[in-house]
Amino acid sequence: MFWIVILLIIATCVFLPGLWVKHVMEKYRQPADRYRKQGSGGELARHLLDSFGLGNVEVEETSAGDHYDPVSKAVRLTPDNYSGYSLTAVTVAAHEVGHAIQDSRGESLFLARQKLVKTAMVGERIAGMMLVAAPLVLMLTRMPQAGAITIMIGIVSMALSTMVHLLTLPVEFDASYGKALPILQKGGYLHDGDLEHAEKILKAAALTYVAASLTSLLNLGRWVAVLRR
Repeated sequence: MFWIVILLIIATCVFLPGLWVKHVMEKYRQPADRYRKQGSGGELARHLLDSFGLGNVEVEETSAGDHYDPVSKAVRLTPDNYSGYSLTAVTVAAHEVGHAIQDSRGESLFLARQKLVKTAMVGERIAGMMLVAAPLVLMLTRMPQAGAITIMIGIVSMALSTMVHLLTLPVEFDASYGKALPILQKGGYLHDGDLEHAEKILKAAALTYVAASLTSLLNLGRWVAVLRR
């Protein structure tokens, strides 16, 4: 019973942030036409980018989740946010523009994350192969040490992904509170009374990566436990 309670607590800590993020985003998609006179999320993103001299950065619609692509120099928004006129749409657009501003200014933490992302992608592939191969290696060699070494290589590779998630957190909070919030506040882009709600959306955008980081750490811990057996 003790371990069941512990597992439930861990599961809650891991998955609750993601559920809260989804709830906040959906809540402020209504009313859907709140900013129709001001423009859609995609239009606001274009305006903000131009106002910061970032005319070279494209604004595109995507189904792969809201994000800024520093390689293609593009702010990509999901259909609901690209064409939507809700508070969520315009706030998320401002958040992603915040990343474009970080990139244009060459901010050290943002650049460090981009370098690590490439390494982490390779690491995740290696981790997946090693963790899948571990039982096969153990069966073929009949040497527990060989299987343990294979799992260890996978764990080390997976740790690279965890590092990227952890480094992502301050980058995301800066995009929300250091960039997007002052822009929305000083620019007068929001209706009266919407700023406090926009702050919740910006927090949700940043906490998306908290959930990812926790999940990554949970996976890492699970494989450490396997190794110790």
